[in-house]
Amino acid sequence: MPNIKSAEKRVLIIEKKTAENKAIKSKIATYAKKFKAAVANKEVENATALYNEVVSLMDKAACDNVIHKNSANRKKAHYCKMLDELKKN
Repeated sequence: MPNIKSAEKRVLIIEKKTAENKAIKSKIATYAKKFKAAVANKEVENATALYNEVVSLMDKAACDNVIHKNSANRKKAHYCKMLDELKKN
């Protein structure tokens, strides 16, 4: 437990930012799950829309350092490959 006033304030700020980051990561995971389900069901139009949404969310999260930019790029490449294979078939 912090004894200094500024340390107490930092604890509150960290808790708030942790909650925000967790919500952002959860939203990304939800859209990624929906995208993967659309790919599995071979819904090209729905998958394309969800791909655009999940990529946008990951880019925003990477800019804000919620997730690492290399992690975001790796996942985007993986999802792009999934979408391309769906469109080919």
